[in-house]
Amino acid sequence: MSGLLALLDDVAALTKLAAAQLDDISAQAAKVGVKTAGVLIDDTAVTPKYVHGLPATRELPIVWKIARGSLFNKLVILLPIALLLNAFAPWMLSPLLMIGGGYLCYEGAEKIWHLFHPVPVPTDAANPVDHAHLEQQRVAGAIKTDFILSAEIMTIALSSIEASTPWTEGLVLALVAVGITAAVYGSVAILVKADDAGLKMAQDGHFALTRRLGRAIVRGMPAFMETIASIGTAAMLWVGGSIIVHGLESFNWNTLGHLVEGWSHTVREAAPFAPGFLGWATEALAYGVFGLAVGLVIMPAAGFALRLFGGDKAH
Repeated sequence: MSGLLALLDDVAALTKLAAAQLDDISAQAAKVGVKTAGVLIDDTAVTPKYVHGLPATRELPIVWKIARGSLFNKLVILLPIALLLNAFAPWMLSPLLMIGGGYLCYEGAEKIWHLFHPVPVPTDAANPVDHAHLEQQRVAGAIKTDFILSAEIMTIALSSIEASTPWTEGLVLALVAVGITAAVYGSVAILVKADDAGLKMAQDGHFALTRRLGRAIVRGMPAFMETIASIGTAAMLWVGGSIIVHGLESFNWNTLGHLVEGWSHTVREAAPFAPGFLGWATEALAYGVFGLAVGLVIMPAAGFALRLFGGDKAH
């Protein structure tokens, strides 16, 4: 009997240990998710464009295909690479983060550039659209773009994990990958079907309030999507700029980081209200302006490389 009690006591202790480790993994995954918010917002804002112009019945299947490709990118390709780099070449994480930050700055700067210099979209009414071929192209382009954003997410996540073993790192990264993919593409699925739901409510609602709400959703979705896209662009520049500045600090180039911290501290000291928020907003604005400058510098070189290799941007 005493042996059984001892065994049960050991099982209880192991269960508590496992629960504590799971709590730690969940907490770290949540913290990492916050640090990747800028990339997530952009990912969510960009993806709905891939279903534009395709039949409404294909919208959710397309989002599901992209989500599966995103999970494959994160779990099968990027997670093992991230763990290997962290184990055998951790010095590469900071340069890779800075490269990813530069890409985010480039993407954000290019979107702002195109806002003032729009690119005309060619149309050919004589040739009907091959929806199946267009869908295949869109999905492939979305998964390619997702790979770049996912690489940045996984690198940020890995640099933020406080784990003692590779197994814990792997579990946190896997949890982040699944959680982020579900959050992004679940949100995208809601966004792309919101106008259909609003139209259904406007046409078939049993109450006047329901019909008015449906009409408001239909009218408001274009502006809402534009707002999400604008927030995504600002977040890309802010996150990209801050990644590069903090990356420079790892090479003992601290001038920019100290300058931004000084501005933030001055605003906090002088602010008559909400000093914490205004100090953070000052930092975000400074990093965003720096990110925009970096992106504008990168744009000509990236355009030349794309022309040289015959590439085309996914978005």
